[in-house]
Amino acid sequence: MTALSGAARARHAYIGVACVLIGTIGFSGKAVIVKLAYQYPVDVMTLLALRMICSLPFFVAMAMWAGLRGGGAKMTRNDWLAIISLGFIGYYVSSYLDFAGLQYISAGLGRLILYLYPTLVLILSALFLGQLIRTRHMLSLALSYGGIVLVFYEQMGIGGDHHALLLGGGLVFAGAVTYAIYLLAGSRVVLKLGSMRFTAYTSIAACVFVIVHFMITHGPSALEVPHQVYWLSIVMAVFSTVLPIWMMAEGLRRIGANQAALVACFGPISTFVLARIFLDEPIGAVQLVGAVLVLAGVMIISVKPQAA
Repeated sequence: MTALSGAARARHAYIGVACVLIGTIGFSGKAVIVKLAYQYPVDVMTLLALRMICSLPFFVAMAMWAGLRGGGAKMTRNDWLAIISLGFIGYYVSSYLDFAGLQYISAGLGRLILYLYPTLVLILSALFLGQLIRTRHMLSLALSYGGIVLVFYEQMGIGGDHHALLLGGGLVFAGAVTYAIYLLAGSRVVLKLGSMRFTAYTSIAACVFVIVHFMITHGPSALEVPHQVYWLSIVMAVFSTVLPIWMMAEGLRRIGANQAALVACFGPISTFVLARIFLDEPIGAVQLVGAVLVLAGVMIISVKPQAA
């Protein structure tokens, strides 16, 4: 393969940055779409089921495409069990907790809490894998959780239902914990199968769990919701679920993890902007300071030091 010229390398990198940025904005819009859907008579499980029903064909196509591309090791029985377990914890449980929490808190705060997952991976790695906590890790944790405490303090000062605020924040944080477990436990399987095949298979497993759960607890008749909810579910499936996965994968391939982590820090800010535009959520100075602290903390551990 011939080496790329300087202009070609620059274009390659620009496309990678654009892919990560589009993926980041797409993921960030999920909370806003969920909040918009809750303006209509729909419950957590029905909305989650609609999202998965709309996403499932795309995940099946992704799995077929990954299979045609080849690569990755042959799957064993233990690999399939891991895929099913990780799909359950990482996309089914985590998504349910996230959707449930967004009933009680703003889209901006929900996204900010969910964005703590890299710090949770760090904590879990220290607790269960013996990873050393270094000075920069301590700084990261102090900044990230200090920022969250600051935003919570500001939200409580505004008034409203403090119990709902704590409940919603706790549910979304629990969703971030389960997603961190998914990332940590799935790292070995990702290396073996490849990221695209792994993501497709775990997502399909999660879709099956959600749809079966919905059919047992609600039944098909519960899908009779306002047509606006269907449109929002389609938008969420395409632009906040499937497309961002493809965009992020392509962006990572082009620019690498360090640069992608820097671009992805735009995520919570884009949620604030989208929530302001579509939900009229206020953006206060304290909220912005808290967000900057969280982003700074996450960047410290997300961007790996370059080798000398």
